[in-house]
Parts: sequence; C-alpha cells; structure tokens
Amino acid sequence: TNIMAALTKERDTTEIMQDAKFLYLPVKGGTTIYQGALVALDANGYAIPGKKATGLTAAGRAEETVENKGADGEAFIHVARGVFFFNNTATTSNKIGAAHVLKPCYIEDDQTVTALATGASAAGLVVRVDEDGVAVEIGRGVTVTSAS
Repeated sequence: TNIMAALTKERDTTEIMQDAKFLYLPVKGGTTIYQGALVALDANGYAIPGKKATGLTAAGRAEETVENKGADGEAFIHVARGVFFFNNTATTSNKIGAAHVLKPCYIEDDQTVTALATGASAAGLVVRVDEDGVAVEIGRGVTVTSAS
C-alpha cells in the first residue's frame, strides 16, 4: 500500500470534468441494457438493468443501448447521474407520494421505482412526484442506504 503523509506544501488536485455526471461502466456478461434504463451495479461492480434485488448500487440512466454478448466487462456503457423521471409502481400500497419527497425510493425494475424497501436496493432520493412519474436523484454525492 502507498500510504502518504498529510500535505506539507501545495498540491495540484485533479478535478473530474462535469462533476463526474457521466460514468463509463463495465457491463455484466450476457446482458443488454436499453437507453433510458435505470442502471445498477451488481456486487462485482458490473452494470446491469435495474431490478428488484438486494445488494445493488444505483448508478444512473443509460445514455445508450449496450448488448454485452461476451464475458463480464467486455462491453462498456455510458451512464448519466442526475435527476431522472421513472415510473411509479403500479402496486397501490407501495406507490410513492408527496410524503416521500427527499426520502429514498427503491428499484422495482429498470424503469420503475417503489416505496417498498423489502428485498430491494435504493434507487435514490425522491425529488418530485407527479403524473409524469417520480423524479429520482441518483448520484450527485447523494448516498442512500438500502434497507436491511
């Protein structure tokens, strides 16, 4: 390990352009991710379409359609972080409403979010809820912990 001591002089600290709004992520083998999908990272760090499962990390919105016919990481996908509209769950008891604004919501599938945390992973923070769906903030330094 390369352990550095605290600074004793100035340092030219590099900044990632556009606050890392865009990520370039390796795609899980045998996986297709469609443009506009809610993208998640699996436990091994590979991009997959969002789905109801524990242990996933929401990455953002797919900026392109990528089909990885090969092994894990043989293809890459551009993913944007920000605030995106996804569908509200069809399950009445788990619908996201005004009371959920600025609280976490959870991945139901690659285009749907839910208030139900059980057996799911966090999608991000609810920013707005209306007839267009649920505006979800993903990334931007926002950390949302999944329910256990």
